[in-house]
Amino acid sequence: MVHNNIVMLNYEAKKKLFGYNLAMYRDLKGYSQEKLAEIVECSRDHIAKVETAKRNMSIDLFLKVSSALNVPEYKFFIFNN
Repeated sequence: MVHNNIVMLNYEAKKKLFGYNLAMYRDLKGYSQEKLAEIVECSRDHIAKVETAKRNMSIDLFLKVSSALNVPEYKFFIFNN
């Protein structure tokens, strides 16, 4: 569904989009899952599961990740080409 040029996604699709963008921005920064996990003080397994939409991320961790990757929070929720 599209509303005012914004694609409306269901919950699972939003999780997948978030995970895809997380992996993309992590790769662009040159960080492995392990390196990002070390910086934000969580496990590599947690990062991997968020990237594959198998686990959620807390707001606190999300803000740490956004800061570590130097990516504005909203960019994790938009389609990138």
